[in-house]
Amino acid sequence: MNASSAPIPAMPKPIKFGTDGWRGIIAADFTFERVAQVAAAAAQVLHRVFGEQTQSRTVIVGYDRRFLSPEFARTAAEAVLKQGFNVKLSEDYAPTPAFSYAAKHQGALGALVITASHNPAIYSGLKIKGAFGGSVSPEVTQQVEVLLTSPAIASPEPGTLSHFDPWPDYCAALTSAVDIEVIRSALDSGKVTLFADVMHGAAAGGLPRLLGGDRVQELRSVADPLFGGGSPEPLPKNIRGFLATIRAAQAPGLKLGLVFDGDCDRIAAADGNGNFLSSQVLIPILIDHLVTRRGYGGEVVKTISGSNLIPALTESLGLALHETPIGYKYIADRMQVASVLLGGEESGGIGYGNHIPERDALMSALYVLEAVAMAGQDLSDYYASLQAKTGFYSEYDRIDLPLANMEERAKLLEQLRTQPPQTIAGKAVTACLAIDGYRFTLEDGSWLLVRFSGTEPVLRLYSEAANLEEVHKHLHWAKDWATTTVRDSP
Repeated sequence: MNASSAPIPAMPKPIKFGTDGWRGIIAADFTFERVAQVAAAAAQVLHRVFGEQTQSRTVIVGYDRRFLSPEFARTAAEAVLKQGFNVKLSEDYAPTPAFSYAAKHQGALGALVITASHNPAIYSGLKIKGAFGGSVSPEVTQQVEVLLTSPAIASPEPGTLSHFDPWPDYCAALTSAVDIEVIRSALDSGKVTLFADVMHGAAAGGLPRLLGGDRVQELRSVADPLFGGGSPEPLPKNIRGFLATIRAAQAPGLKLGLVFDGDCDRIAAADGNGNFLSSQVLIPILIDHLVTRRGYGGEVVKTISGSNLIPALTESLGLALHETPIGYKYIADRMQVASVLLGGEESGGIGYGNHIPERDALMSALYVLEAVAMAGQDLSDYYASLQAKTGFYSEYDRIDLPLANMEERAKLLEQLRTQPPQTIAGKAVTACLAIDGYRFTLEDGSWLLVRFSGTEPVLRLYSEAANLEEVHKHLHWAKDWATTTVRDSP
């Protein structure tokens, strides 16, 4: 469904925060009036939670490249000012992690970022970042939701507004974390040829700023509020042209493709043959690179949808592993209390303990580039070497199943809660983890995860097994189960 044909709800949906922020359809759910309400409440809660720690009264406000994002950001800024807080408003779009970085390193209460991340063009949204430089916890967003039930009271003394450019300090932090000259040398010599698909989003211009504009072939860098009629999510169906470009390109050395979502906190990649590589492939590569070549250590944090190659690799490297529900805020929480090497999720969000407790696609891009430059290997070859090292071989896929409404979601949840399956695709279920949806481990060690989107009426199905044939059997079984359950439920 494209933006022009999407159904518009008759009444606005209640303002609820999902896995990372509040999102809604522009002009239906996401309006200027509601943005002002949420921004005012968020500023109050940020001060309540982080005011004593920071001794600050400043809130960072930033935005992405979506339709009306600068205007929504100005509305948010004005609402925060009326609450008596100071605002640093971005001069231009930037990646969401750039604003998280600014919040921490400028000593602010936090940041409000106008973005709907990877969602379709008809959506906008607002993310709340804490003073520590990452997504706030569900307890914090619940406080915001409670405040929304009462009208905001303006302060007798409004705050002051200033503007800032988030890019220079952010880029300096990223380049200082890697051997940037090794990367640039690999690109200049033709050892590596780099392609980047920024999907019309906030990553545009990022790699040219970090590497030099002539070192990267950036595709879809022009602003397009409709995102070419698709969604700015780094999935194979959304980047067919990009993958074809890599396959057709002639290059003397290794070819590498990097893909960024709409607000540049998610990443995917492509190998030299134009094969799509999700973060299920990138996370093990990054773990190995950071440990074996950079000498880093620490705990690895993964969500429950992460590949089982991750625990196999961490065990071989002597690293501790921690597992969380899906949503980077849970990883961010762990990063604040443990010494973490890397925290990553299946959907493309990866962050680093030596940076900020936030997923950062440009930081990941630099580390992937550094890994390829230093190893001298194509990404798929590097991944194959890790499979051989651990003796763990698997394939992974996921599908999203749109639901007609939230009532269908409730029916499926009730079925999972009261009558969870004992067999899946003819295999016995040996374990079930229900910290976020339901992850069923099967008798052959494969798994199926059934969970729901935090922002849309969508059922998300994930599976990992020894081969793609088995993966697709699990996914098709789950799709049939959902369809039958919805049809037969009263």
